[in-house]
Order: sequence, then structure tokens, then C-alpha cells
Amino acid sequence: MSEIPLLKVIDVVKHFPLGGGILNKPRAWIPAIDRVSFSVRRGESFGLVGESGCGKTTLGRLILRLLEPTSGSVEFDGQNINALTRAEMRFLRRRMQIIFQDPHSSLDPRMKVEAIVTEPLRAIQVTTRSRRREVATELLGKVGLRSDDLAKYPHEFSGGQRQRIGIARALCVRPDLIVADEPVSALDVSIQAQVINLMTDLKDEFKLSYVFISHDLSVVEHICDRIAVMYFGSIVELASTEKFSISPRHPYTETLLQAVPIPDPHYKTQPFPMEGDVPDPIDPPTGCAFHPRCQYSFDRCRVERPVLVEATPQHYVACWLNQSRGIEGGSE
Repeated sequence: MSEIPLLKVIDVVKHFPLGGGILNKPRAWIPAIDRVSFSVRRGESFGLVGESGCGKTTLGRLILRLLEPTSGSVEFDGQNINALTRAEMRFLRRRMQIIFQDPHSSLDPRMKVEAIVTEPLRAIQVTTRSRRREVATELLGKVGLRSDDLAKYPHEFSGGQRQRIGIARALCVRPDLIVADEPVSALDVSIQAQVINLMTDLKDEFKLSYVFISHDLSVVEHICDRIAVMYFGSIVELASTEKFSISPRHPYTETLLQAVPIPDPHYKTQPFPMEGDVPDPIDPPTGCAFHPRCQYSFDRCRVERPVLVEATPQHYVACWLNQSRGIEGGSE
């Protein structure tokens, strides 16, 4: 009997209303997430990668039920979180935490670090102040800060230090899952490496699972066990990090990998194979959403939407080009 995954996303769809028309009804509905399914095992780092606007942050918020899906469901440890009451969800949130993208705006400038880090403990009514301070002191040490930093305000820290405070806050209630939404994109490159290494060490120490959201493939490849590539609200490829790097199968994935800078002054840059912009969500293209920008598209791509199928063992791709070459399999 296989182990129940810690997180399971099942055919999740999310549409947002556009404007108000007659009687304040929406003039249109914007598709942000379109039938996304995947699972995350215990202790796994799962990456969601794609360019801005692909829906990865929206998906992260749906996972934590900060947004409600239009259809589909999210299961955490075998439990459908979309069916939980507010009180039940409040109890479950201690097992699911988030690290926000901007370490400046995600910290209240009027609160001291001790209050920021221990806020989740107050929310779950760990009322002994001495116990909360003890936990905060321990966590600051884990993330490379000092105990006397508890009395400081966020503006007294650098960007990297503020993100460390955000990580300490997420760890405060000893969660099982952390959704990290672009946690290093606002930091300098040298600081990014420190934070990524810190998150890797904490994952092993606290036995965490990550859903790591990023547009930076080099960062995702460093920290994640498996990666899902998103385009226009859908997953177009899903595989282990090793397979993803060695043998990408979707043309969009190939393009993303070619866009990663090579740290070699003698490397001759290749022509960028992708042209055009992300489709207009109000007027999406028929068939495969990527076909207007794909150099390999053919007639079927323009009229029929591909589904995610298993190209090789544990390597899933949604592309008619791959299937036309005789790849068969079933969806995950």
C-alpha cells in the first residue's frame, strides 16, 4: 500500500471576475488556474516554476486556502481542506505555513522581531510569554540571528536578515509543509545562496516538505526534488530535477532552460527561440496555449488542448509533439 501524499492537488480550477457590469455582475471571468493536479510526498521539495503571470503564486495561495478554488480540491494529509470549517482550518494552519516573496512588506514595521516570530504561537494560544520567547530565541539561532535581535524592528535589518526572520516565523509552529513564494527573488545574488542553503538545512532538520515557487530555474534545480513547469495556468511538464535538466520534453521547458545565464565569458549565446508574449487571458488561444509562441507547433496544436501524460516513467508532459512521436502513457 502506497503512502498517502502529504499534499494532493486535484483538478483545481480558479477563475477571477473581471470588472462589474449590469447589476454589478462580472463582465467576464479570467482563468488563472486550469485543471492542475499534482502531489507532494512527505519530506519532498516540489518546485513550481514559470514566467510571471503563469499562475504559480495563485496556486500557492489555493494550496493554503488563502483563496477558494472555482472547482477541484486540495487534500492535506488525506483531508479535503476545502470542506473544513473556519475553526477546523484554523487548527490545520499550524501544519501549513508560508514564506512570502518580499521580506520588507511581509513584516509589520511596528512590531518587534519577538512579536513577529511568535505571532503564530499567540494565534494558536500558546499563552506563556516565557515559552514564546524561548521558542523565538531558539529559532533565531537556527536562522543565523542573535537573541538580542528579538528587541529590534524590521527596518534595522538587511533584506537577507528580514527573510531569515520570515523563515523563523514560518517555523514557529513546527509545520509539516511550507509554501515558499519566490523567497529569494527580492534578495541580492550573494544573499540568495545563503538563504537557499539555510532552507535546505532546515528542511532536513525539521523534516519539512516544501512547495517552492520561483521563476529562477537555477534556484529551483538547487533545492527541489521534482519540478512542475507552469504555463498559462496549467502544468505542461512534471519530472524529477535530474530528468528535467537532462532531457526536457516540452518546448517551453527547453526555452526556460536556454534562458538561464551560463557563467562562462567564452560561451556564445544562442538565439532565443521563443517570440511573442503570454496570451491574453480574456481571449485565450484555442488548442495548446503555448502554440502561438512555439517553433514546433502544427495543426493539432492549434485546435486541441494536450493533456498531461507520462512520457517516460515519472516524467509527465502535455505536448502533442511528444505524443506524435509515439509516446504513450497516463496522467498522474
